[in-house]
Amino acid sequence: MSNENEPDEQTEEAEMEFVTDENANKTPAGSRAPSRAKSRGSIGDERKTITRKGGRSTARPESRLSGVDDNESPVDEMAQSETTYSESSGFDTDLEVEETILALRRNVREAYDASGKSTYKEACRLNGVIPVSYFLRHIADSELTMKHHGLGPAGAKAIAISLVTNTTICKLNLSDNWLDAVGGVAIADMLKENCYITDLDLSENKLGNTGAKALSEMLLQNSTLTHLTLKGNSFEDKSAEYFAEVLLNNSKVEYLNLSHNEFSEAAGLLLGPAISENISIRHIDLSWNHVRRKGALALARGIMNNIGLKIMNLSWNGFGNEGAQALGEALKMNSSLEELDITNNRMSGEGAVFLGKGLSNNETLKILRIGKNPMQTAGAFAILKAIKDNTNTIMDELDFSGIQVNKEFEDLYNQLKETRPSIKVHHGGMKETVKPKQKLNPMLKLQRYIQKNNLRLVDFFNKFDKDGSMSVTYDEFEEGLIESGIDLSKEEIAFMIAELDKDGDGEINYSELYLGFAKA
Repeated sequence: MSNENEPDEQTEEAEMEFVTDENANKTPAGSRAPSRAKSRGSIGDERKTITRKGGRSTARPESRLSGVDDNESPVDEMAQSETTYSESSGFDTDLEVEETILALRRNVREAYDASGKSTYKEACRLNGVIPVSYFLRHIADSELTMKHHGLGPAGAKAIAISLVTNTTICKLNLSDNWLDAVGGVAIADMLKENCYITDLDLSENKLGNTGAKALSEMLLQNSTLTHLTLKGNSFEDKSAEYFAEVLLNNSKVEYLNLSHNEFSEAAGLLLGPAISENISIRHIDLSWNHVRRKGALALARGIMNNIGLKIMNLSWNGFGNEGAQALGEALKMNSSLEELDITNNRMSGEGAVFLGKGLSNNETLKILRIGKNPMQTAGAFAILKAIKDNTNTIMDELDFSGIQVNKEFEDLYNQLKETRPSIKVHHGGMKETVKPKQKLNPMLKLQRYIQKNNLRLVDFFNKFDKDGSMSVTYDEFEEGLIESGIDLSKEEIAFMIAELDKDGDGEINYSELYLGFAKA
């Protein structure tokens, strides 16, 4: 029900009209205060709303006073104003509105930082480190390599926090950054959440046993990491216990590099059985450790029983001949290994023979690296012969670097190439054939002695000829040569006597000495 005192619309409109010129300052009695005069932007009697050119704010076609809902958003209000412009003004009025709308939308998008840059900067502030510009520039790449940046534990923490939700980086290399155990733990915790990184390199970071434990616990949960490089991290035998657990329970890791660490015999005893049970690993690198004796035997047995391993690097350990024998037995049974590196493992010629027995039955090995072992030419020959005698071998490359070979080895290699023309053999070069020194004619020594001492041959002979008969016995001649101090061995003196006594009468006369002296 409307109020009786409320004026109708016609009356209200009438009250709002302006009076004539002569009554311009007067208003009808009892009416409301008049509305403002027409604005400068109005043209004629028709009301048109325009936007001032260059203004920061725009007039809306309908204001709150004209019935606009109070809940309407500024963006919607601006959108509605896009069609409002003056028919007679001759210029468009919605350009600045569009820019404002786009700016608002950009602000909404920037509120969520998918790349993690904002998270990284905040993490750096919390950890008291300076953000690494290189990381910010490449955080959206699929492969991030940050070697030698000196991140330290705090820098690693900041990077780990930002990578928890990162979805672009698949390959991460943080080698040689002095992460220490604390940084290693941070990276491990990150990888428990991140499911995009498949390749990780944390080499030369001094992670120690604590870092090894954290990474192993992560690998028992992570299902995307396939390649892990951890060389040079001061891992000890205790760390081998953690990695053995990973080999027994992780079925995703295909490449594991634990080289340049401090594993010894105990580590081999732990890792060997784990390798034996693993079916997913394809490449293991245990080079530059100290695995010997029983540890070496355990690793060899692990290779023997493994059914998926393709590449094994055991170089620069200390397997010795006993380990060589165990590896020979492993090569007889293994049916998957394609590349074996046992460079510099103290294997002598005897060890090479043991290996040869396994190679004579192996049908899968393609590359064998066995250089820098003290097996000499005989050991290299034994291995090459075993391969030649194996009609089912698929060997493509043999590396005997640092081991010299001889002509017999070269001849055997040429015979092998007749059946396997593509095989390559590297060695330390051919041994030079040592030519025996040509013996100096004893008569030349006698000549040099006489010339050096300014003697006549006859005077020299008279020293031996005690009785003046111009003939001396063998004993007298030998005794005289020795007394004169000429450097002649007994064999050379005997040779001279045989050469000088042409008539074989058992004595040497002056004429025989003269003729021999002249021929020399």
